[in-house]
Amino acid sequence: MRDHRLDSASCIVSNRSTAVSVSHGSPPPPPRFLSRLTATAGIPSAGPERERLRQKGQFWTPDWVADAMVAYAAGENGGELFDPAVGAGAFFRAAKRQERRTGRRLVLSGAEIDPDALREAWTSGLRPDDLRGVEIRDFVLSPPKGPFGAIVANPPYIRHHRLDRSVKSVLRAIAGGTIGRPLDGRAGLHIFFLLRALERLRDGGRLAFIMPADTCEGVFAPILWRWIAAQFRLDAVITFAPEATPFPQVDTNPIVFLIENAAPNGEIQWARCRQPETDTLRRWTSSGFTESDPQVLDIRRRAVSEAVETGLSRPPTDGEDGEMRLGDFARVMRGIATGANAFFFLTTQRARDLGIPEAVLAPAIGRTRDAPDDHITTGTLDALDERGRPTLLFTPDEREARRFPSAVRRYLAAGEAEGIPQRSLISTRRPWYKMEKRDPPPLLFAYLGRRNARFIRNRAGAIPLSNFSCVYPHHTDNASVDGLFRVLQHPEAVANLARVGKSYGSGAIKVEPRSLERLPIPAAAVASAGLAPPAPRPARGLFAES
Repeated sequence: MRDHRLDSASCIVSNRSTAVSVSHGSPPPPPRFLSRLTATAGIPSAGPERERLRQKGQFWTPDWVADAMVAYAAGENGGELFDPAVGAGAFFRAAKRQERRTGRRLVLSGAEIDPDALREAWTSGLRPDDLRGVEIRDFVLSPPKGPFGAIVANPPYIRHHRLDRSVKSVLRAIAGGTIGRPLDGRAGLHIFFLLRALERLRDGGRLAFIMPADTCEGVFAPILWRWIAAQFRLDAVITFAPEATPFPQVDTNPIVFLIENAAPNGEIQWARCRQPETDTLRRWTSSGFTESDPQVLDIRRRAVSEAVETGLSRPPTDGEDGEMRLGDFARVMRGIATGANAFFFLTTQRARDLGIPEAVLAPAIGRTRDAPDDHITTGTLDALDERGRPTLLFTPDEREARRFPSAVRRYLAAGEAEGIPQRSLISTRRPWYKMEKRDPPPLLFAYLGRRNARFIRNRAGAIPLSNFSCVYPHHTDNASVDGLFRVLQHPEAVANLARVGKSYGSGAIKVEPRSLERLPIPAAAVASAGLAPPAPRPARGLFAES
């Protein structure tokens, strides 16, 4: 049903852990919120309940996925099974089903930070004895000693921006102590559940984690997976087609990682699940990856080095080290992050009413939906103006406020009265009103949205805000820019975005600037556009520095 939560506010806890006190009488009723989620068998799409899910990482692990993960981790020989985030007990219930199939007992133990979640486990088919080995403890900050022979989890998916700075500092120290260097601060809490679990995996033990795709797509991923690949055996990775996702109402692309504490292997099994709610996945993991149905699972053997370099969530690439990439033809930067769009991003009418002079205004585009076509022209901006959309960026420089025209001075004073200088991003600027600088890029990239990610020809000289990336071709003459734009419109180039982007639910992707520079582009399209091919680049190995 539902699995795993951790409130970011409760990440700093004492190191005290306690065993669950289990009553053999009637279990206490689950909290009203959890009862409602269970009753509706759905995930709220908005409002306070949805926000609580985000805060606590509360999502479900369906039985057909939990069964496959337990079958791999526990194997056919019984023994022990540890879950570092027990929650409503999806994996414990899967373990009970595994016992009935094999006739071999599994000793269950685990950790859980939220006692209320365990109340739901009591009402979902588990007996008090099944939970006797569960401790109330923070697995990341106060982990049990271990080691454990089988670990299975859906760790809480709490993104970095929901964690306090003090928590992030502790997490960086954990990474440094485990892999020898800190991870980028954008690593979410689930990454540290994985590190702690790997630390406590017995020699020859197995681990099965279901985690979001950013685990192997984030900026921290190369360091993380090069370390894992050097220390452990990556047996298999399971990805899911959008129509087969275990979490159909969540903007997360889940991946199952199956890892053994054994000597690293040169190859990995990579599977893409095409159909949900079948027993095929369990039969595959329980058979040593030999029994499968090609209608349900697309399975490929891949070199670990290629899989880690490409990204474990992505299909294998047939490209060679010499293939052309966008970075050979252009550099990419993010658009401007104002820190306060309502203050710095103005409509023409508001700028006129305030008397802001044109010298500190620049044409700008803010939302991807404001650029509905593949070209932005002055007509595009005029149409937005008529609809009352902002199209002007207020761009003061670093001069002292008293040196601006009076209308600008009054507006800056109004911003100070509103507390604009104290906002997190703006507070780092000196002076606070100094706007980031970008030359108008000839090409834009709309990197995330409900529409497909796409490139846009910027013929209006508009400066993009942070919903776009700026693409600056190395050759700026119109023929070269138009040629590169045609190359980037090529279906193969568009399809290759999935090779460098971070994937989310329903097929949505997000491509950061540095990743976009690695976008493979088709040589035939480059030749057709008349662009000169770049010089060859040196090959990169698995353990090359990022």
